[in-house]
Amino acid sequence: MPAVTPARWVDLPRITDPPGSLLSRPVARIATAPALLEGAGFPVRRPWPSREIGFREADPFLLLDHLGAVEYAPGEAKGAPWHPHRGFETVTYMMDGAMEHRDSQGGGGVIRDGDTQWMTAGAGILHDEMPTGELVQTGGRFHGIQLWVNLPKQLKFAPPRYQGLAGDRITLLASAAADSLVRLIAGEIGGYRGPGLTWTPITVIHASLEAGARLRLAWPEAFNALAYILSGAGAVGAGNALVIEGQGVLFGPGQVLTISAATQLGGPTHRLEILILGGQPIREPIASYGPFVMNTHADIVQAFDDYQAGRMGIIPATEVSPGAGEA
Repeated sequence: MPAVTPARWVDLPRITDPPGSLLSRPVARIATAPALLEGAGFPVRRPWPSREIGFREADPFLLLDHLGAVEYAPGEAKGAPWHPHRGFETVTYMMDGAMEHRDSQGGGGVIRDGDTQWMTAGAGILHDEMPTGELVQTGGRFHGIQLWVNLPKQLKFAPPRYQGLAGDRITLLASAAADSLVRLIAGEIGGYRGPGLTWTPITVIHASLEAGARLRLAWPEAFNALAYILSGAGAVGAGNALVIEGQGVLFGPGQVLTISAATQLGGPTHRLEILILGGQPIREPIASYGPFVMNTHADIVQAFDDYQAGRMGIIPATEVSPGAGEA
């Protein structure tokens, strides 16, 4: 899991430890992510939406998919061919391997080893997300996450946009004791900001904790708070609830997030690797079907009509096979 990991964390800006008088958020729910296949058949684990953490609890986040980690043999790598979206944003963060994004607005690029792509579907867009030709040909490790972020009703028809965030643009911070690395992808923590431009107020962090490390982060009381264990094990929340790889966490109200790594860790990095998320809940009705997330059933019907009529864009001509559509 290379992501972006500098050799000397002690040289990074430090996040000030919150005062001990502030209330640490308890753990409200823990969801063990089931394994399933997405796209053309690539493995994911999905902690939400689930029975334990649904749309209401995760708001403004709609879905989290943990992609891999998987070691592909030559010819095995798969992705998600051309498909539509409307009404939300997709955030894809790659820790190992590479993925190529193309969309009907002309956006796209290759992300790898710590890069992020942020696509606002808004009014509607077509895109595909595929492993690079090199990964398909040679095989290799593939590991990342995809997060769906909801948009409020007044932004459901915002113009589509694409952000490619190279790993060297991510804000890198260290805990007060420099035993934790905080990669701030979007939002604000401790007076520092990440590079991602968001319509919905959110914070997205990938943190790495050395064995035995304890990370405390001041957290806006108006935000919800969630976490997902990418690898390793540890304890979270005011009551030190034990968590392991593949588990999602919903925190209760409070002012501080507390995360501790186990004293003995294995895995690819021998650290606790954790995704930390929070945002301002939108608190609007959600109507979701496949690639569309709107507010009403009528909105979903309209989305399908618009997609079939080509109003969300068309697949670029270079992607259409010769002779397609001929009698």
